[in-house]
Amino acid sequence: MKKIVTSVGLVALGVSGAYAAYAPGLSPMDSSKAWSVSATLRGFYDDNYANLPSHKRDSFGFEVSPSIRFNLPLEQSYLGLRYIYSGRYYEDRDNLKGSDAWDHSHQVDLIFNHAFDNRYSFSLLDSFVVAQEPELFAPTVGGGAYPFRVDGDNLRNRLNVAFTAELTRNLSTVISYDNVWYDYEERGGDAAFASLSGLLDRVEHGISADLRWQALPETVGILGYRFGIVDYTSSEVVGNLWGEDLKAKIRDNYSHSIYAGVEHNFLRNLTGSLRAGATFLDFRNDRYNDDTWIPYVDANLAYSYAAGSRVQIGFMHTFNQTDLVAPNTVKGTITSAQKSSTVYGRLSHRFTPKLLGSVQGSYRHSTFEGGRYDDNTEEYFLAGVNLTYLINRHLSAEVGYNFDKLDSDASRDWRRLGDYDRNRVYIGVTATY
Repeated sequence: MKKIVTSVGLVALGVSGAYAAYAPGLSPMDSSKAWSVSATLRGFYDDNYANLPSHKRDSFGFEVSPSIRFNLPLEQSYLGLRYIYSGRYYEDRDNLKGSDAWDHSHQVDLIFNHAFDNRYSFSLLDSFVVAQEPELFAPTVGGGAYPFRVDGDNLRNRLNVAFTAELTRNLSTVISYDNVWYDYEERGGDAAFASLSGLLDRVEHGISADLRWQALPETVGILGYRFGIVDYTSSEVVGNLWGEDLKAKIRDNYSHSIYAGVEHNFLRNLTGSLRAGATFLDFRNDRYNDDTWIPYVDANLAYSYAAGSRVQIGFMHTFNQTDLVAPNTVKGTITSAQKSSTVYGRLSHRFTPKLLGSVQGSYRHSTFEGGRYDDNTEEYFLAGVNLTYLINRHLSAEVGYNFDKLDSDASRDWRRLGDYDRNRVYIGVTATY
């Protein structure tokens, strides 16, 4: 399910004085507010809240989600902070012995932009979550490591900083660093039954540099390089191969990506981009698997066809981490990662000034690299539809539906719960001030 906590982005503070506030991407109405608070109350029905392949447990429930936003745009800078809490009550779990009927999630987002002058700018984005649902941990675009709900206070922090410089009239560069940290609560595994902490606790670093050439007024050419590091942080054993206990760090890896691309404005309201190249994966602690090359593709197209209405489609092919190690005692390999191809799309449509609708979906096809499931596949499909009616400037009502489906050749692994499908419907109201 896509994140169903209502959010419309960070709003901003208007600054009085002789200079206009720097608030990129914000409307004049948004930039006139210093802070806002909102509260959502939503009732729902979930037909498979535990992601089980059979003997599904369904439940009615409700969600309470307050949030608060602070905003400060200045002459050349913008600072925004948002906190969202979500508490979900599952009626069915209240009847299960030893089960907590409540899920609690927290999200804190920080954004900072600064324009030094017309040629140089800096941006910082940080998002911290405590959650149980997989969509809060990893985006569906590009792949997620574990497509199941996980009990407990599981932590993830995502940071991106970028510096943009205009070198000449037609040539600019973007240098960026991103960092993602994962910490799962489940610990204490061994070679036979590895924990999620051992399998998935890690820090991912990425450093990239793009050269951007303004070839035509509507066209930008791109040449780039990215260096990635995946560092597994657990000291636990995650498997055994030929009598050797395998520690989590055996799957540490370096990646080198080289790509070229283009961004083009076909029309004022129709834009597209394409990046294509190759990635070399170096499994630096793994003496069982060979290093490998994989293709890299990232393409998208966006069309704003009316006021408040927009459609976006995209495709991405890359690699991602996985929860499986699954040693192959015949070939002498372990599962090191997945290669994933993802198709995604979103349509937002304003039927009337007060009635808004959206449809979104993604389909990911992944192939396991190495181990018992080498060349086996996994398919993960998500779809959602939402209708929102703006009763007035402070109150809105919504109704929506989400569908998830997983089909995996690795479902017979003990770590996996099995293939599943999941349907969720919800209806609610949001008050904002």
